[in-house]
Amino acid sequence: MTLARQAQSTLLRLSQAFRVVAITGPRQSGKTTLAQLCFPEKPYLSLEDLDVRHRAQADPRGFLAQFPQGAVLDEVQRLPDLLSYLQGVVDQRQRMGDFVLTGSEQFGLRAGISQSLAGRVAHIELLPLSLKELARTRQFQDLASKPSGPNQALMHWMWQGSYPALYAGQAGASEESMAAPNDWYAQFLATYVQRDVRQITGVQDLAAFERFVLLCAGRCGQLLNMSSLASDAGVSANTAKHWISVLQASYIIRLLEPWHENFGKRLVKMPKLYFLDTGLLCHLLRIESPAALAQHALRGAVFESWVLAETLKHRLNQGFRPDIYFWRDNHGTEVDLLYPQGDLLYPVEIKSGQTFSPDWLSAIDKFRRYAGTKAGPGAVVYGGEESFSFKEQAIYSWQVLGQG
Repeated sequence: MTLARQAQSTLLRLSQAFRVVAITGPRQSGKTTLAQLCFPEKPYLSLEDLDVRHRAQADPRGFLAQFPQGAVLDEVQRLPDLLSYLQGVVDQRQRMGDFVLTGSEQFGLRAGISQSLAGRVAHIELLPLSLKELARTRQFQDLASKPSGPNQALMHWMWQGSYPALYAGQAGASEESMAAPNDWYAQFLATYVQRDVRQITGVQDLAAFERFVLLCAGRCGQLLNMSSLASDAGVSANTAKHWISVLQASYIIRLLEPWHENFGKRLVKMPKLYFLDTGLLCHLLRIESPAALAQHALRGAVFESWVLAETLKHRLNQGFRPDIYFWRDNHGTEVDLLYPQGDLLYPVEIKSGQTFSPDWLSAIDKFRRYAGTKAGPGAVVYGGEESFSFKEQAIYSWQVLGQG
């Protein structure tokens, strides 16, 4: 049985209001499976297939005419010129949900869609499995049923990561049927660097790029000082900036931007760097096991990345804009996550510790004093097992992220 995705209802809803739906996201995040699950009646074609791509390139109008009820076109960024012809077809038919497009490489697909299909297409970004989706897997259920020490399950999910292939894409998959995370991530990185980075983005010095990615992993959860990163990597500031954009566009990293309103305080302007999959992050940091992660110096940064990714998945799967920020003044007072809702700003602190400390609320209290009536109630997400309230602030166990 294929593992259901939370984005399924959003994709079906959008297909009823737009002629074309485009699913973007990182390689191996489950885009093709989601498209085929939602539209089993539509023919599926991958433009990675040379024969399919040659047919579409030689006669684009004739190629599209083969699908009177539409189709799922996978890896469509491989042939961006096809999008111009697709515009004419969907305009003539005036039918909602006619074609479904998927793509791993955001540069080509976004640019082509913006030029050719503006106003006709809805976008959905699909990240790897959320904690709520993982809860349906056999591995999650087996681990949850075993007696374990505090935080063992959390360390396991952060270390293994959330790419569907690591769970065999099956709700009932056993642990024996799944790839070992270290082996899988090694192959994932090799494919990403050799195929996407070299062939699509034009990066020439692959060894230097790989070192750059390792340096980014060591800076996870920190303010991104581009000059320092470029110097340590031995490349120019412009090269570092380009490579950061490559990592962003291929959904390897996420730059969390600072909130711009200063409330009378000077604020930092640099973004913070996070990885969108903590399994990949652990692999890059050479963390060999969940037990090693529990003792690692960057455990807190890994946990921050994990909470950020889960927050993004929750929003994107519902079709919401990923409007989340952080707040930090020039004295170093920082709120890890800040999200606007209506007229209010809601501050969230992220702590990997298992034992709550009232000190964790100090940054939230300062922010709320500065923001005044614009501040909503604060919250803490931490690595412990219990959720409760403390001085009118919500204290959430990490497990709550699997329930939203």
